[in-house]
Amino acid sequence: MAKRRKVGNLLALAVLTVVVRQPTHPYEMASILRARGKDQDMAIKWGSLYTVVQNLEKHGLLEAVGSVRQGGRPERTVYQITEAGREELRDWTRELLSTPEREHSRFEAGLSVMAGLPPDEVTALLRERLESLERRLAGQREALERERGEVPRLFLVESEYALAAGEAEAAWTRSLLDELASGAFPGLEQWRDFHETGHVPPDVAAIAERGTDTH
Repeated sequence: MAKRRKVGNLLALAVLTVVVRQPTHPYEMASILRARGKDQDMAIKWGSLYTVVQNLEKHGLLEAVGSVRQGGRPERTVYQITEAGREELRDWTRELLSTPEREHSRFEAGLSVMAGLPPDEVTALLRERLESLERRLAGQREALERERGEVPRLFLVESEYALAAGEAEAAWTRSLLDELASGAFPGLEQWRDFHETGHVPPDVAAIAERGTDTH
């Protein structure tokens, strides 16, 4: 089970990975994280960056070591990581790599309620999703191949994982579409009949009444 962190926002983890290299002010932190494409790897809300930095300082994971001024811009506080911050970075990384967490996706939520739409519409929507997925995956493959000769693999593994996860989703979606299109999906005719007549099959009604937990 994941630990309760003093600053649990994943942006805090990203900040620590920047500051562990050298003292940095928040504006530069944001520039480095954007250049690394960290908003592609984790959910980042840029508007909360200063609050996250302040919370890291409050809990002793960062400390202010000075300030800089560039041109007519406001003075900016420079932060460095503390020993407690280094340990938090190491411990958090260990947890993320070793401990699987249940992560709910919007697609999973949609699948859980797809019976509310007619099967032919669901089929069309899944085809639309698969086409979008395949376009995105093609772009990811091209980007990864382009980067392989320029970037050490150590810094590409998250892109490899994202591509593999996307390919797995596409393969599963394609398989579901094949079942729907061929008529092999169990209960397809009852599902279609429900949307045409409003009649709920007794076995489905029984499940709905008592509820079910398949997770």
